[in-house]
Amino acid sequence: MKWTDITAIAEALYDKYPDVDPATIRFTDLHNKIIALDEFDDDTSRGGEKVLEAVQQAWIDEAA
Repeated sequence: MKWTDITAIAEALYDKYPDVDPATIRFTDLHNKIIALDEFDDDTSRGGEKVLEAVQQAWIDEAA
């Protein structure tokens, strides 16, 4: 899974952290949760604010 796999990341986060409210998560925490996913295999130093915003919104949509 790469940073560009926004939907797949959001689905994995939803499955792994069902009790986390994605609307209230800090981007530093979100970044750490993403790079900790078993399926994640990309440069951990990447994943800027725009990507994190997109993942957060996709996770919110997945949880809705």
